[in-house]
Amino acid sequence: MKQNLNIKKLDPNATIPTYGTDFSAGADLYACTDGNIHIKSHDTVFVHTGIAMEIPEGYAGLVFARSGLACKKGLAPANKVGVIDSDYRGEIIVALHNHTNNELFIGNGERIAQLVITPCIMANFIEVDELNETVRGEGGFGSTGEK
Repeated sequence: MKQNLNIKKLDPNATIPTYGTDFSAGADLYACTDGNIHIKSHDTVFVHTGIAMEIPEGYAGLVFARSGLACKKGLAPANKVGVIDSDYRGEIIVALHNHTNNELFIGNGERIAQLVITPCIMANFIEVDELNETVRGEGGFGSTGEK
C-alpha cells in the first residue's frame, strides 16, 4: 500500500527517493553534492540529500544502510539507524561512516542510504511497583537460545 508523502527539494539538483522494486521496504536516498565527497578511513561525514519531507503524525522515517554500500564499500550510517520525527521539517542529512582503511568517495546522485516510513506508537510511561510475570522473565542477551 502506497501513501502520498510531501517532499520539498531544497536544491534543484536533489533526487526524490525511489524504490528499487515494487515491494522494496526502503526507498533509496541520494547524495546531493557539488562534487565528490571524500571520506577518510574511519571518518564520518554528513552527506546532504537536498530534500525535506512531511512525515505524517503517527509515523517516523528510519534511515538504514544500503546493504550494497555497507557490505561492498564499507559505508554505513554512523548512528546505525537514523530517526526522522514527524515534526522535523529540515533537510534529510545522512552521517556516513567509512569502516575501511581506505579513503572512499561519494558522488552526486549516488544512493547513500534507504528510508523506511513506519508507524510509530507514542507510549505513556507509567511507573509501577511490579511487572506481569512471563516464562522468559529477566532472561537477557542470548537467553532464548539456551537449553
